[in-house]
Amino acid sequence: MREVVLKVPGDFAEWRAAARGLLAGGVAPEDVSWRGSAEGASLFGDEVAAAPAGRLSLPRELVEIADRVICHRDAEVPARLYRIMWRALHDRNLLARTTDAEIDWLRKADKAIRRDVHKMHAFVRFRRLGEEAGRESFAAWFEPSHRILRLTAPFFQRRFYGMDWAIVTPEARAIWQDETLTYGPGGTKDEVPDSDVVEDQWRTYYGAIFNPARVKVAAMRAEMPKKYWKNLPEAQDIAPLLAGAEARVERMRAEAVSMANPLTGKWRTRVQDELTRGDEIATLAELAKAVDRCTRCPLYCDATQGVAGEGPEAARIMLVGEQPGDQEDLQGRPFVGPAGQVLNEALEEAGLERTQLFLTNAVKHFKFEPRGKRRLHQNPTNAEIDICRWWLDKERAFVQPELIVTLGASALRGATGKSASIKSMRGAVHELEGGTKLIATIHPSFLLRLPDRARAAEERAIFVADLARARRLAA
Repeated sequence: MREVVLKVPGDFAEWRAAARGLLAGGVAPEDVSWRGSAEGASLFGDEVAAAPAGRLSLPRELVEIADRVICHRDAEVPARLYRIMWRALHDRNLLARTTDAEIDWLRKADKAIRRDVHKMHAFVRFRRLGEEAGRESFAAWFEPSHRILRLTAPFFQRRFYGMDWAIVTPEARAIWQDETLTYGPGGTKDEVPDSDVVEDQWRTYYGAIFNPARVKVAAMRAEMPKKYWKNLPEAQDIAPLLAGAEARVERMRAEAVSMANPLTGKWRTRVQDELTRGDEIATLAELAKAVDRCTRCPLYCDATQGVAGEGPEAARIMLVGEQPGDQEDLQGRPFVGPAGQVLNEALEEAGLERTQLFLTNAVKHFKFEPRGKRRLHQNPTNAEIDICRWWLDKERAFVQPELIVTLGASALRGATGKSASIKSMRGAVHELEGGTKLIATIHPSFLLRLPDRARAAEERAIFVADLARARRLAA
């Protein structure tokens, strides 16, 4: 019987070194005993060092999942992962066998880890410690369900690169200081201040974005479980906000939610601007003015304004959405409404800077159906997408991106000129005429429409992965 002692629970590198050595040595799972160093000495068998690893061929996806699942608190995880790896050596299609009990367990454990990672990204709250040599320092206390600090720390490193910080958990801590990320032992909540001015600002922000018309208490508790409330500054405001929700809804009903600009009617009588002649458009600024005066299809009649693309002319990545929404139509900029907020968060998580991307839409005017005082989004037709493709091609000619990311089926038709399902195009890199690469993914508004929060979190993770792939391709 081989016995492997893991000194650091959740350390994938330590587990992988031992597992590779055992697999290379042909040691069957039933002949291996896994335990942590805190469990004490074994009465049976000898503790042995892992054998030198030989060349092994395992599915990349399986290794990536194992990297996450090893962080699970289940004491049986090291042994179960090794058993799955052993089987995968002899069955390359093991991961595809969804009815297999061990693969079902693996997928569920991975889902639990990814959900815990998402919660940590959302619910870590930093408190300001002070400032030294012009660089601010912050600290945060968090109690994750699993040992995920190693998985989440790089996200905070990217997001808060310009300040020093520490995240303390009961089992470990991550420290970002002098642009170096290190890990240390766990700590207690007493090491982090109770509150600071940032906390008051966050509470004010939370109260401002609280939408009483969309409150669903059960869904809110599913997304923000009560166990996190004790460490969230805004949690103390939830009860009074809920108590006043009904009154706020009545006030909102008495006001206009959003209406078209009063100047909309003037668009019907506008003559076509001379800049709409393609041979006289010499810059992106002139192109934006021409889009604003476009009368190529009837959509211009009711929209407030045309919404051209936005971003640097030398952008390496172009993101193409479907059409402007209500807020985009009013503000004249792409992706500034609710879907834009989802996109901004996903871009940040994927390591992409919005200011370095060119964002646009396949259709330049807002298509909607009036419903009382509201304007409800309507999907553009293929004909409307094809007519507006002239503008998208002009933008592509100016920007000349290396990579186009299409968000949704309408964007995919706008970029390719053909209708295709997202499912058939997603997950691969396609090449357009002229050598530009293309990645197809969902529109961020799709995530807002999903009622199942678990599925929404899963789809969001895949969406972020698509954006991260785009970043790597354009790097």
